Amino acid sequence: MNIFNISMNDTLKILLTLATALVVCFAMTPLVRSFAVRVGAVDVPKDGRRMHDHPIPRQGGLAIFLGFLIAVVLFADLDRQVQGILLGSVIIVTVGAIDDIVPLPALLKFAVQIAAAGVAVAFGVRFEFIANPFFWSDARYINFGAWSIPITIFWIVGITNSINLIDGLDGLACGVSAISSLTFLAITIVLDQVNVAVLLAAILGACLGFIPYNFNPAKIFMGDTGALLLGYVLSTISVIGFFKFYAIISFTVPVLALALPIFDTCFAIIRRLLRGQNPMSPDRGHFHHRLIDMGLSQKQSVAVLYAISAVLGLSAVLITTSGPMKALIFAFAFCVAIIIGITLLRSHDSRLEKQREEQEAQPPEIAEAAPAPEDREDK
Repeated sequence: MNIFNISMNDTLKILLTLATALVVCFAMTPLVRSFAVRVGAVDVPKDGRRMHDHPIPRQGGLAIFLGFLIAVVLFADLDRQVQGILLGSVIIVTVGAIDDIVPLPALLKFAVQIAAAGVAVAFGVRFEFIANPFFWSDARYINFGAWSIPITIFWIVGITNSINLIDGLDGLACGVSAISSLTFLAITIVLDQVNVAVLLAAILGACLGFIPYNFNPAKIFMGDTGALLLGYVLSTISVIGFFKFYAIISFTVPVLALALPIFDTCFAIIRRLLRGQNPMSPDRGHFHHRLIDMGLSQKQSVAVLYAISAVLGLSAVLITTSGPMKALIFAFAFCVAIIIGITLLRSHDSRLEKQREEQEAQPPEIAEAAPAPEDREDK
């Protein structure tokens, strides 16, 4: 299959879109940071779920939104579906920005998310059918009929919240969203969907412009403003970009590209229900929390989750271009490598910690003469 299905002019448009969103977001983030401090949009660590130890401004999602919006207005074809996505994005960003200053009730935010999803659906963002994932059935696709509206709203609201739930470590949600955007972008280029590719380039560029400020140690958080926006945009674009195809990619590509936040959210809901808790109540059981509890640092945990998200994205691309078997083999080999890597990392850290404890237990004159664990030659 020839994967270069778009013209040079379309390629240039996509690159310009990405660059514009990146530059705008990167330039606006310091201004947004100052604005967040002035309006009191600051995250103060007050419980064990937060990984930072000092107040950090949030509301960085405003810079992401500005980068995305300006790039889309300049380069995208503003058809009815794109108009619906932009209008819904304004609603999402508004409620997120308010929530970053004055925490809003969960039910109110949930209702606004449903309303924003409803706006997108009203403008034609909906999937009326998907490829049939059940191999034992002869039907090529499943037609939702009248159920297409509530199912689409459920998908949009679910993905919107799943991105918000993984926003627990510096750079995690923004980086995972960038990887998912890049995955979608590569596949839309293969499928020759230029306007959808422009939208994805805009959100990818905005993420790349914000990440330098959001890496550990973060100078600013994107807050609910950014996390909800990224989830909303990715979910709506996936609907107009993939679910209209009869091929199996219509079902597998969005799920694989967004698998990390999807499964983390599903496990969180199940975990809380089994404990008799409200499924919307916060806890410290997300994937990133578990990696931290295993002894990994913030940077190591984020790197592991980036790698997992990237491989799931590459698997989606392989399914589109080379078939499912290569994607399955690739994903399986990577999972084995991740397990081995984490085991070796934990073993190395445990060995260093044990050496430190032994050194501290030695008499002072011996401890001073002994080299630090990191300086010893491994035999």
